[in-house]
Parts: sequence; structure tokens; C-alpha cells
Amino acid sequence: MRYAQGGVVAELTPAETLSIDFEIDFADAAIGHQQRRLSMVNGAFVHELADCRTFCRRQDVEAMQANGLALGGSLDNAVVVENERVLNRGGFRRSDECVRHKMLDALGDLALAGAPILGAYRGVRAGHGATNKLLRALFAQPEAFEYVTLDAEAAAQLPGAGVGAADLRRAG
Repeated sequence: MRYAQGGVVAELTPAETLSIDFEIDFADAAIGHQQRRLSMVNGAFVHELADCRTFCRRQDVEAMQANGLALGGSLDNAVVVENERVLNRGGFRRSDECVRHKMLDALGDLALAGAPILGAYRGVRAGHGATNKLLRALFAQPEAFEYVTLDAEAAAQLPGAGVGAADLRRAG
């Protein structure tokens, strides 16, 4: 299943486990072009994505706040860039934090399907809207998906399987 409009692509193809492949390309030199692929097994969410903050441009923050939006946003909970500069003290937590955050967004959006997805998700410049449209298109075609009962081995490959309190403490 594929949703595409302009340079935005969100697609989902069958796979044995969930993987996310994401690509972004921003004019701001601080972000630029980033691409990453992760298999979402063995605690990848906790170890690879959970600490990645949302990001925005300084001028966008100023515009939102002038309109009464994003009033709780700060340099403590978002990465703010201005051209080639990262305005947060300490900069990015990871060199590709922006694309990882987009992957985190996609994982959350896919969770709205109501059941774990076994498939390969690919996003190019995609956001919440594109993934939402992809899922709506998928569920509009009942022959395009199936619900399956997983055996213990397959269930152990789902995102979050095998993650315990010690993993969460290390990630924080």
C-alpha cells in the first residue's frame, strides 16, 4: 500500500517483522538530508528512538507562539534550529536525531491501527497526515491486510517485546 503526493511518500509492504525506513531533507543546514532504517525488534524503540525530540525552526516557533500555540514548547523538550545552528545547549542528542524523531512519529501513527503491524514502513518527507492517509487507504481495502495470530516466537519480535524496567532506566 502506498500514499504519495508531491515529494511525500508513505508506504507499507508485507514483512515478517516491523521495520521503519525514513528519509528527510530540509533546507536548514542543521538538519539537511538524513536517512535511517531500523528493524523494530529487541527494544529498538527504547534504545534507538525514545530519546529523540521533536524539532522545528526558530521562525516557526515564533509564529506558533504569536498565535497562542506551542506555549509549552521550550529548548528542554524540542530541538530548535536556525539555518546551520542548533539553538539547544548541547545540540542534538544524536547526529541524526531529526530523522529518528520522524521514525518515532511513524511508529506512534502506525500504533493507531489498533493492532501491531508486521510490515516494512517507508517514509520520505512523510508526516502524521501521510501515514494517516496510508492507513486509511489500507483499511479501505480489506483484501490488502489480514489479522493473524502470532506464535510466541513471532510475538517476541514485536516492538517492545522483551523490554524491561532496566532497559527504560538505561534509555533515560
